[in-house]
Amino acid sequence: IIYLGDTARVPYGTKSDRTIKSFTLQSCLFLLEHNVKMIIIACNTASAVALDFLSNMFKIPVIGVIVPGSEAAIRKSLKKKIGIIGTHTTVNSQAYKKTIHALDAQCEVFSQPCSLFVPLAEEGWLRHDVTQRIAAEYLNVFADKDIDTLVMGCTHYPILSTAIQEAMNTI
Repeated sequence: IIYLGDTARVPYGTKSDRTIKSFTLQSCLFLLEHNVKMIIIACNTASAVALDFLSNMFKIPVIGVIVPGSEAAIRKSLKKKIGIIGTHTTVNSQAYKKTIHALDAQCEVFSQPCSLFVPLAEEGWLRHDVTQRIAAEYLNVFADKDIDTLVMGCTHYPILSTAIQEAMNTI
């Protein structure tokens, strides 16, 4: 297993599609120099924007996180009402919404970009009152949606899971 974390150029969620594709291609080419047998794009934004661009470019499998995340959300949701949070780029791509609807057209999908979550996680402000207020502000959009499943569509977001859960509990 070879892990490549592009920490020098994060966050991807604020960059253009062209830049994300370029960065992701560079990372894949680096990994191919090390004779990998498969590439998993673990970044939700890179998966949403660059996976289709890259998936037929190489002889090895290149997979992302949108399909597995969507499948898990559908399995978990009893009400078929799913919330998606992610960077602006991930949410605007509608990758999760399109994938969930392709897998189960009966699901309702509600999305909210939460771009400030990335710098809060990077800063380590996990229990800070600013984090709580921002989470409450972002997640209030779900107050009348009756969702029972929330997809954290960014690898940074689980770091803030306590703040996210507390905000969801108050709506």
